[in-house]
Amino acid sequence: MAAASFLLTDVDSGTHIDRGEITPAPALRMSGSNRWSVRWKTLRGGVSEGVQVVELDNGRMSLSVLPTRGMGIWKGRLGDLPLEWSSPVERPVHPSFVNLQDRGGLGWLHGFNELLCRCGLSFMGPPGTDRGEELTLHGRIANLPAHRVEVQIDTSGTGAIELIGVIDECSMFGPRWRLTSTLRLEAGASRCSITDEVTNLGGQSAELSLLYHINIGRPFLEPCATYAVPCRDISPRDPRAAEGIDACYVYGAPIPGFAEQAYYHVPLADSNGWSTAVLANSSNNAAFAVHFQTRHLPAFTVWKNTIAEADGYVTGLEPGTCFPNFRGFERQHGRLAIVKPGQSYRTELMLEVVDTEVAVRQLYDRVKDIQGHTDPTVHRQPVAKFSPAGAK
Repeated sequence: MAAASFLLTDVDSGTHIDRGEITPAPALRMSGSNRWSVRWKTLRGGVSEGVQVVELDNGRMSLSVLPTRGMGIWKGRLGDLPLEWSSPVERPVHPSFVNLQDRGGLGWLHGFNELLCRCGLSFMGPPGTDRGEELTLHGRIANLPAHRVEVQIDTSGTGAIELIGVIDECSMFGPRWRLTSTLRLEAGASRCSITDEVTNLGGQSAELSLLYHINIGRPFLEPCATYAVPCRDISPRDPRAAEGIDACYVYGAPIPGFAEQAYYHVPLADSNGWSTAVLANSSNNAAFAVHFQTRHLPAFTVWKNTIAEADGYVTGLEPGTCFPNFRGFERQHGRLAIVKPGQSYRTELMLEVVDTEVAVRQLYDRVKDIQGHTDPTVHRQPVAKFSPAGAK
């Protein structure tokens, strides 16, 4: 790979470039696009004070990444299609303004507005107490800044932009994790790939939980929009979700006061281990797809929050190492990944956006091909092996 590297932040060497840009030059040319760019800045004012934003543009697709917030993707765009959702939290929130213990352990919600954010790494799911440890909603990783941020420009082939961030989630008398995230955006493409390596830097084996909370709003989410994912089982998380099991694949209009629903899927994959989840608008001429490797992301959750627009009309397509239940429950059912000292856990996924009927049909055909002739088992009520509500 012919690549040029640009170091934006490195705490260990005292490097931090507050603002800058990388654009095509004689020694930095991509055959796939001559309109690519990388620009970064640090936001000032309000709760966004000190948040670093790195804007990647491959000439067709643009993404704004937040190294200050766990390398999450704040928002993006493909042509005229916005890749975001309308959160009540309008701007990126610096982690110093997020107290995870607020609201009985729901403080994570004070900063929740990204297109993609990670949940984990030591725990995710609802708050509570597990083996004497107080757990907060969805863990710490989304509110931890990267201590090293680097851009690589790959000029081989059609060319690509890579953004690499390194984050440590560590504690005395606790797990010691290092997340190395690589986001790759190929020139002129309508998809990006994300490869994460989570390394156990500690001296003993540790339990890992990691979920990708991928949040999608309009224009993909709208009344009569649908989702599809090939799966062996689908189960409602709780009695509230069971109320909508018959129409779980279809989305409704915004309803003030709507109580969220979540559905757990055991995904199927192609011969290479890849699965695909699709959200398509009601006209089937625009879709958002999540492709993910099921070897290390064997659980998939769909979160439906079709509440009033002002309160966050959104759905989540969420591949994970396990389901977003309480950690003790996932441990009981053997779904927590165990990472030995010095070893790494690698996850791979891709986000793809399409804007034609033909491309949407191809995505749905892929889901059908993976599903094959086996119909999924649809559990009409919560099941004990998938959620605590099924054990009651």
